[in-house]
Amino acid sequence: MMAQVNLKAAIIAGTAAGVVSGLVKLGWENILPPRTAARNQTNPPQRLLEQAGVPAAVTHATYTYSGEKLPWVSYLIHFGFSTTFGVLYSVAGHYAPSIRTAQGTLFGLGVWGAFHLGIMPAMQTVPSAKDQPAEEHFSEALGHMAWMWTNHIISDELYHELTNSK
Repeated sequence: MMAQVNLKAAIIAGTAAGVVSGLVKLGWENILPPRTAARNQTNPPQRLLEQAGVPAAVTHATYTYSGEKLPWVSYLIHFGFSTTFGVLYSVAGHYAPSIRTAQGTLFGLGVWGAFHLGIMPAMQTVPSAKDQPAEEHFSEALGHMAWMWTNHIISDELYHELTNSK
């Protein structure tokens, strides 16, 4: 019989993990940029919003920190996606433990495949998988594995801390 799941603790743990893993993914992309500078002029979150009718003046809005212009709207989408999947992984992992296989890295690879090879190309948010450079596939695939592994480690540890269930 499955132990009772503390849903509140799982959501809190997944939210915290999603924020931290979002930072990890941003750091990963600084080391192995997935897109060329030209393709990153309008990044996928910005393109998705523009496809939904949000004007470029909003999607490309920035704030300045330390002399750098940073795309706050892109960050909202990035962290929203990361936190949503952090919560999904944290909660669903209690009901479908198979998604936790390989400490979430296979789940992260699946998210990459679904979104970067399937959904976003089908929506014409990014080029088709065959038209994306190998560097993009490499960076995104490994980055999604590191991202979800971070979700796994943090959500698991925080859930156990919140429920004292070690």
